[in-house]
Amino acid sequence: MNFLAHIYLSGDNDLIKIGNLMADGIHGKHFDTFPIAIQKGIILHRSIDTFTDAHPIFRQSTKRLHANYHHYSGIIVDIFYDHFLAKNWSNYSDERLEDYSERFYQSLRDNYDDLTPKTQKMMPYLIEHNWLLSYQTIEGIESVLTKMDTRMKLDSNMRFSVAELKTYYSDFESEFTAFFATLIVHSNLKIQTL
Repeated sequence: MNFLAHIYLSGDNDLIKIGNLMADGIHGKHFDTFPIAIQKGIILHRSIDTFTDAHPIFRQSTKRLHANYHHYSGIIVDIFYDHFLAKNWSNYSDERLEDYSERFYQSLRDNYDDLTPKTQKMMPYLIEHNWLLSYQTIEGIESVLTKMDTRMKLDSNMRFSVAELKTYYSDFESEFTAFFATLIVHSNLKIQTL
């Protein structure tokens, strides 16, 4: 899953959300210098990723892309699924996505000193371009994929995957809906054990 889903699946604790957001950039088990709630977010993120990568519905989505995008297929589907979460946000939250996003951005500002240097560097772009809200549109997804493409050392061509998103839109959306219901249950159970 990508940023929006990881944040959403963290519940109401801002520091768990922040840990979940930052976790991709934190390797190994040496994260005990962070506040406890951020540590919980890192652990939750890893649990979500493990569950997602092994899930048959997620794998079904990635297979549709594998011929053209190989090992980038999972990254692309993560972003596609964030699109469907953002697009259907009112099915998952009573709070408008605009307000939810702004509250999260404010929590990043309020906890700046606890962020990793990588997250501190990314934060202005995340906020200025309102990445979380931009996931609602196909144009926003295309922009995210294009930016990711430019950061890859090898040309991943992820930006072109929007063509598959449009072609198989209803398939991806129904797969997301079915998968995300199971992921919510998994994440809620994991949070209870942290």
